[in-house]
Amino acid sequence: MTNRFVKLSSGYQMPLVGFGTYTIKGKDLIQEVIDESLRVGFRSIDTAERYGNEEDIGEALKVLLPKYNLKREDIFVTTKLSPLSIGSPEKVSNAINKSLTALGLTYLDLYLIHWPGASSVPESSEENIKLRNQTWKVLADFQKRGLIRSIGVSNYLIRHLEELLQNDYGVRPAVNQVECHPRYRQEELKKFCDKENIHLQAYSSLGTSKTAELLQDPTVTSIAKEYNVSPARLLLRWALQQDIGIIPKASKKEHIRDNINLDFDISEDHMQQLSKLPEKKYTWDPIRVV
Repeated sequence: MTNRFVKLSSGYQMPLVGFGTYTIKGKDLIQEVIDESLRVGFRSIDTAERYGNEEDIGEALKVLLPKYNLKREDIFVTTKLSPLSIGSPEKVSNAINKSLTALGLTYLDLYLIHWPGASSVPESSEENIKLRNQTWKVLADFQKRGLIRSIGVSNYLIRHLEELLQNDYGVRPAVNQVECHPRYRQEELKKFCDKENIHLQAYSSLGTSKTAELLQDPTVTSIAKEYNVSPARLLLRWALQQDIGIIPKASKKEHIRDNINLDFDISEDHMQQLSKLPEKKYTWDPIRVV
C-alpha cells in the first residue's frame, strides 16, 4: 500500500493510506508511533490544531526523517484549522503560521477546514457562511504563495461544498475528509466529490474508539475470517477498494503494521454485503451547520 497515490486537483500526489494521530498525545508516545509508522512504510501523517500534538510530531520528524534517510519532500503532512480559528484573516493566518512553526515545516502538504461551523457562532446562524468564505479566501492565498500545497475541507456536506465551489477564489477544494465506513457509506457525497474532482478521505474507518461495535459486527468478522485478516484490515480495504483514502490511527506497533498491510482484494459479493450493513453514524454530525 506504500506505493498507492491519488493525484489531487492541485496537481500534487497524496498517499492513499495515511497515519492518523487523533487522541495520540505525549512526546514519548508520538515519537514511538511516528518511528514505527515510518519504519513500516507510512509516508503521510494526519494531525490537526485541535489534536494538541503538532509540536511533538514536529520534534519527532526532525529526529526520524534522517534516521530513515527521508527528506521533507518524501512525506505528506496534513493538519487542520480549528473551529475556534475560523473567521477573520488574522485569526486564520495566525493559526496556519502557528501550525507551520509547531510542525517545524516551511510548507504544509494539505490544510483542511476542520468543521463547517465556527465555535463562536450558533450552528443555525448564517454567519457561518460568511466566516467559511473569509477563511477559504485566506487558505487560497496561502496556497498561491506556496506555504500550503493543497487545501481542502473536513465534515462538509454536499450543500457546503456547492456553496464553496460557487466562490472558491480560484482554488478548488482538493480533499473532503469525512466519517466513512460500511455503516456510514457516504454514497451520494462520494458521487458528488468524484464528479467535482474532490478526493474523499475517510476518518473513523473502524467506527469509533468508544465502542468496538463495527469491528465486532458479525458480517464484518465472518468475512474477515474468510480472508484470514483482522476486521480492521477488512474495513480499511473496503474503503481503499473504492479509492477512498484512509488515515487509521494506532498506538500499538502491531496495529500500525496491520493498518498498512492491505494487499488483498475483497470480492464484489463481499463488498456488497459490507455495504448493506444497517446505517449508523458514530461521530459529530454537521447536518445542523448552516
